[in-house]
Amino acid sequence: MPDDYAKYEKDCEEIREENAKLLADFSDWLTAKGLSEKTVGNHCSNMDFFLNRFLLYEDAKPAETGVFEVGSFLGYWFIQKAMWASRSSIKSYAATLKKFYTFMHEKGRITQEDLDDLKAEIKEEMPEWLATLDRHDDPDITDLSDVWDY
Repeated sequence: MPDDYAKYEKDCEEIREENAKLLADFSDWLTAKGLSEKTVGNHCSNMDFFLNRFLLYEDAKPAETGVFEVGSFLGYWFIQKAMWASRSSIKSYAATLKKFYTFMHEKGRITQEDLDDLKAEIKEEMPEWLATLDRHDDPDITDLSDVWDY
């Protein structure tokens, strides 16, 4: 067990170093697209949380795998773990994720099909994620099965 944890920590550290490089490149990419410094900062902050908190929460997952994790992030984990989770923050993170994975596609790190699937999932699932957030925040709902539909 201690060896597994040491490996996890080592893997996470390597991924964090790679993520730092990706975030710097993402920042440059957003700036080149003409976004304001504040907007670039918001997108990079969102991605730092996604990459270095969510993707490394239970396992050491590199940025590329995050393209498959958007639903579990926005539809469950973010609502549970982020005190600032709101309708607007979910939409903001969705916009950031679309931009980041478009950037990753342009770098050749994910396929067009995976990018298209991510965008479709966000479009199709957003109403349910927002409804889940509303149920989560409703003080009249006390049974968790009424929040998460399980």
